[in-house]
Amino acid sequence: MRIGIIGAGQLGRMLALAGYPLGLRFTFLDPNPDACGAQVGECIVGAYDDPAKLRELADNVDVLSFEFENVPVETLTAITRRRPMYPPVTALAASQDRLTEKTLFRKLGIPTPDFHAVDSLEDLQAAVAELGAPGILKTRRLGYDGRGQYRIRTVSDVIPAWQQLGGVPLIYEAFVPFTREVSIIGARSSKGETAIYPLTENTHQNGVLHLSKAPYKNAKLQTQAEKYLKKLFRHFDYAGVLTIEFFVLRGQLIANEMAPRVHNSGHWTIEGAETSQFENHVRAICGLPLGSTAVRGHAAMLNFVGQIPEQAAALKQTGLHLHHYGKEARPGRKLGHATIVADTIQTRDRSVKKMLTLLTKARSR
Repeated sequence: MRIGIIGAGQLGRMLALAGYPLGLRFTFLDPNPDACGAQVGECIVGAYDDPAKLRELADNVDVLSFEFENVPVETLTAITRRRPMYPPVTALAASQDRLTEKTLFRKLGIPTPDFHAVDSLEDLQAAVAELGAPGILKTRRLGYDGRGQYRIRTVSDVIPAWQQLGGVPLIYEAFVPFTREVSIIGARSSKGETAIYPLTENTHQNGVLHLSKAPYKNAKLQTQAEKYLKKLFRHFDYAGVLTIEFFVLRGQLIANEMAPRVHNSGHWTIEGAETSQFENHVRAICGLPLGSTAVRGHAAMLNFVGQIPEQAAALKQTGLHLHHYGKEARPGRKLGHATIVADTIQTRDRSVKKMLTLLTKARSR
C-alpha cells in the first residue's frame, strides 16, 4: 500500500521510517524540494493548495494523510473524492480555528479555559473586562509553537496587544494557573479499534516543546483524558493519531488544544513504547490492527531547537537514541531530538540532565 503525506517535514519523515518495515511506501507533497521527508520517500514539489499537485499525489497513492494542521481545508475536501483522507478533514478544520475548537470542546463536555471571540479593539476591551487579566490573546488561525500570541498581564497591555495582532480574527483566553502541562495521544483505526498511550508530562520554552517525560502516572487524570479523547474519536468518526494538550489545575484537566496528527510530545514512543505513535498512525489509516501502547520503562524526549549537541558525546550515554532530521541549522528551528529510555525514573532523569548540559555547551559554541 502507498501512503500520500501532505507535508514532508520531520513528522512525515518519521511516519515513513515507521511504515517501511510494514511494506508500506510513501509519497510526499511539499513546496520545498529539500524537505527532510524527501530523504526517505518520493516528493512531489508543489504548494499545498495547488489542485493539480494534490491530484497528482492522490492519483499515485491508496490513502492520504497530512503531517501538520496548516493545510487548506477547501483543497483537501476536493481530493477526498479521489482517495480516502485520514484523519478526516472535519477534524483538521476544527483544529485550524481556536474558537471553533474550544466551542467544540465545550459542546462535548471537555473543560477549557474561559474564552471570548475578538474581532475589534472594543471586543478585546470587553473580553478583558469580562474574563480579567492576565490572559492570552491569540490568533484564531495559523498560530503554533507560541506564534501569534500576546500575553496580556494588565489592562495597559490591551492597546499594544491589539496593535501587534489586530486585523485578523482573534480569541482571548483567561490565564490558567496550571501546575503542569500534559498530553494524551491515542490512535483509532478506520475499523474502529482504539489504542491510547499513557499521559506525557511536557515542559515548554518560548512556546516550543522542550522536554517530555512518560509515563506520567495519575490514574484519575488518565481516565479523564481517555474519556475526552474518545469523545473526539466518536464525534469525528476518527482514524489516525489524535493528541489533546491539557493544563492540570487542582486535579482536573483543562483542554488547551488538539492536534489531529502525530505529535512532538509523542516522539518518546519510538523507543519508549511497544509500538510508536508513527507506526500506529499508519496502521490506523490503512485499517491494520493497532499495536500495543505499553511503555518500556521510563522515557523522556528532549527537543533540539536551533542547535544539536555534539554527536559523539551524546551517543556515549546508555539508553539514549539520537534523531537528526537532516535540516540546516538556524535559530528556532527544530533540528532533531533525543529519546532516553531507562529502567528507573532516577536513571532517566540523570541522563536528561547530562543531555541538557551538552545542549548548553552546543549553544555556547
